[in-house]
Amino acid sequence: MRKIKIMPVLKLAALCGGFAVLALLVLPSTLITFFGDSNSYINNGERTVPPKTISVYRTASSTVEEIDFEDYVKGVVAGEMPASFEEDALKAQAVAARTYSLSKVMRSGNDGFPAAHPTAALCDGTHCQVYRSYSELESLKGSSWMNDGYKRIEKAVDETSGQLMYYNGELAYQALFHSSSGGKTENSEDVFVSAVPYLRSVESTYEEKATHKDEKTTLTYMVLAETLNKKYPDRYTGNFTHSNIKITDRTEGGRVNIINIGNASYSGREIRDALGLASANFTIDKDTNTITFVTSGYGHGVGMSQYGANGMAEAGHNYKQILKHYYTGVEVY
Repeated sequence: MRKIKIMPVLKLAALCGGFAVLALLVLPSTLITFFGDSNSYINNGERTVPPKTISVYRTASSTVEEIDFEDYVKGVVAGEMPASFEEDALKAQAVAARTYSLSKVMRSGNDGFPAAHPTAALCDGTHCQVYRSYSELESLKGSSWMNDGYKRIEKAVDETSGQLMYYNGELAYQALFHSSSGGKTENSEDVFVSAVPYLRSVESTYEEKATHKDEKTTLTYMVLAETLNKKYPDRYTGNFTHSNIKITDRTEGGRVNIINIGNASYSGREIRDALGLASANFTIDKDTNTITFVTSGYGHGVGMSQYGANGMAEAGHNYKQILKHYYTGVEVY
């Protein structure tokens, strides 16, 4: 998930870092109980009961650690969202993180573990969700932050303990999030593979405090061509000037869908990946020698905008209202 920088933000997360291919898993409506390991869960068609503990692959040590599930959620919120955010934004992040992580565990029963961490359903990095243990946070942040910031996160997680998002009575498997959208989120199919009914493009009008706005990246045409030809050898730009660079299509959320550069065409996401842009939500300024990409937002733009969530909380919306805004048609319980 794309991280909200503690850094200063945020994540995506939904990053975009390394998200799994979007796919819905339809669960039986009859009672299903799984026993025999710590990643057990119960689903009765209406409510999923989270496990007591969860297995997490720790990238630094290449080991799998068994962690209390709610403590894991606290570590994810601390890793994905600034503790200074409003309480209801932290609560919204807690529910989204809890839902996303549990869905990864449940899907692993059918799909197996990812190649990036083949011994557990979840890892502690941006491939899944950034997780930091209590001791790691204490070492990174210091005792003052632990007595203030961590206490705020702990309160938000405890007050939403066990709460998850559901769509049509089933767990909302793709509870994606990102740092900021630049004003409007994306339909899932315009960024990833599948259309997910609760990941619809919505306005995100409370992002005044978002950190990534109107960021500029300038390149010469020669550097642009070399970069794209190396990244995407299946296409060749050929020689081009400012006259044959054009954005020809945008998504519903406003990001670049198709841009033509010389003899080749690219998606906005491909340009973002090749050039290391903060977002595919960009405009271009051209002169005879250079091109400038002007981006707004940070991350893939699908699901909850973390800065938008914080802005909504500042405006008086509670965490369930925030979640229902960014995840169309979900219920929280």
